[in-house]
Amino acid sequence: MSGGVLVPGSTIGILGGGQLGRMTALAAANLGYRCHIFAPEAESPAALVSADWTRAAYDDHAALRALASKIDVATYEFENVPVACVAFLEQLAPVRPSTEPLRVAQHRAREKAFFEGIDVAVAPYAVAGNEAELIAAAKHVGLPAIAKTATEGYDGKGQARLEAGTDLPAVWAALGGRELIVEGVVDFIAEASVIVARGMDGVARCFPIGRNVHRGGILHTTTVPGGFDDKLLRQAEVIGRRAADAFGLVGVLCVELFIGRDGRVLANEMAPRPHNSGHWTQDGCVTSQFEQLVRAICGLPLGPVGLRARQVVMTNLIGDEAADWLRIAGAPDAKLHLYGKRQARPGRKMGHVNRLVT
Repeated sequence: MSGGVLVPGSTIGILGGGQLGRMTALAAANLGYRCHIFAPEAESPAALVSADWTRAAYDDHAALRALASKIDVATYEFENVPVACVAFLEQLAPVRPSTEPLRVAQHRAREKAFFEGIDVAVAPYAVAGNEAELIAAAKHVGLPAIAKTATEGYDGKGQARLEAGTDLPAVWAALGGRELIVEGVVDFIAEASVIVARGMDGVARCFPIGRNVHRGGILHTTTVPGGFDDKLLRQAEVIGRRAADAFGLVGVLCVELFIGRDGRVLANEMAPRPHNSGHWTQDGCVTSQFEQLVRAICGLPLGPVGLRARQVVMTNLIGDEAADWLRIAGAPDAKLHLYGKRQARPGRKMGHVNRLVT
């Protein structure tokens, strides 16, 4: 290490073994870094392309100590890595981003309070810790609304739409009888996300902002540019930079946004790691979100974020859609990315394809 910069040949520990870790490891290899995956699952797409892999539980302190002795810096590839795991490792090795953005992102009520604390608008919401509080929250927020588990849940899981006449006790039971957040339905014209990278020197760069389309609660496409006017783009960038600065982030942060019909930009959720809506950057941007993460946590200067095409469209390949890989691979405008997962299941992200319009 020289002046806080990790030299090529250094090892990055990645907590989590999924596709985000896989693509981070590939980007790290291009810059000369090695990656060591730490994950409990028997199948690890990230381990398939990494120099080393520890299969252990996130609360295995002996395994975490051993990991710390073999790495120069650590990061996490998804936001449901237990905070206790990251906090323990942070005592033994540098972890970037730190535990705080992870702690906030893991709980929707903390997330909303964080946004409000940095003067970022969110949808109306209320927290419910029991059945009676769910009924009161629905009345306070107004219907229609969305009830979401305060922790865990992603890609539309752990959610229920509340309408007039909805059986709220049944919703409480169906969502596991645990703390919920009830959000008012936003009258929005589009969904977007701002992805910002922030280095050890405090320099931050936002990637061009894309328009997201979901299908069945799962991101279907991201199109960049998203067709938003300059005022909206400035609002989105301010949100991303403000969040990253508030955390003193070193790494990559995504904030998912609602573009309201009234012209306001509202923060929805955030993830302190590369994001599905940033996969287009692998082929459509001078520097990908994965390379930017590696640059940030290793102390390198952040890379440029200019577009490499007039337009880029990222499409997720969900479940059996990945079976069409051969046709996609032969399309002249398509760049195929598969995650090395053995079994396709409904709702499982198997890969994505980036299409560049020149």
